[in-house]
Amino acid sequence: MSSILRGSATADLIWRKSSYSGAQSNCVEVAGGATGVVPVRDSKDPGGPALMFGADAWASFVAGVKDGEFPTG
Repeated sequence: MSSILRGSATADLIWRKSSYSGAQSNCVEVAGGATGVVPVRDSKDPGGPALMFGADAWASFVAGVKDGEFPTG
């Protein structure tokens, strides 16, 4: 399950864009520094809302992508 943070609640987070994004503009950014959750936002709308996923759920998702369970392209 995820929750949503908006506006200034995400301002102090340190965001990074996927290294796979290259010159494409449809990317997500992930923030570090939040305890127990992984904030994710649309890189085209940095002031917009961020989805907050539990750290375990996010780790499972990333492992699934690496194992080919989800299409990446």
